[in-house]
Amino acid sequence: MLRYLPFILVLALWIYAFIDCVNTPESQIRGLPKVIWVLIILLFGEVLVGPIAWLIAGKVREPAGGAPRGRATWVAPDDNPEFLKSLKDENKKDGSERDEALLKDWEADLRRREEELRRHDDGTPNGPGQTPPPSKD
Repeated sequence: MLRYLPFILVLALWIYAFIDCVNTPESQIRGLPKVIWVLIILLFGEVLVGPIAWLIAGKVREPAGGAPRGRATWVAPDDNPEFLKSLKDENKKDGSERDEALLKDWEADLRRREEELRRHDDGTPNGPGQTPPPSKD
């Protein structure tokens, strides 16, 4: 088993570098066009030159622990005041109308279920005072 480990590690690095290169936008690739980097990784992957070259020199790496330069940091929705404000505005705008419609739907559903229970309790499938359908005997 251990004799296959170096081959598996080389293959894993080769696949990782290839997928990383293909998924990286053109704006984050240094030195060469993406097509050339893909060819380098595929042609020289067996001897690890291609994947290591890609990992070291091919992609613009962002500083560890910090936000990338020139881009805003990601903020969770529950920490984003603009998002929370938009929720409040949306609820003010159509919240009461939506709540009233939902309440009416629930009441209609409740009435329908109560009527079904009354029919069931009376023992007739069609309700009180009505004759049940003829049996198929």
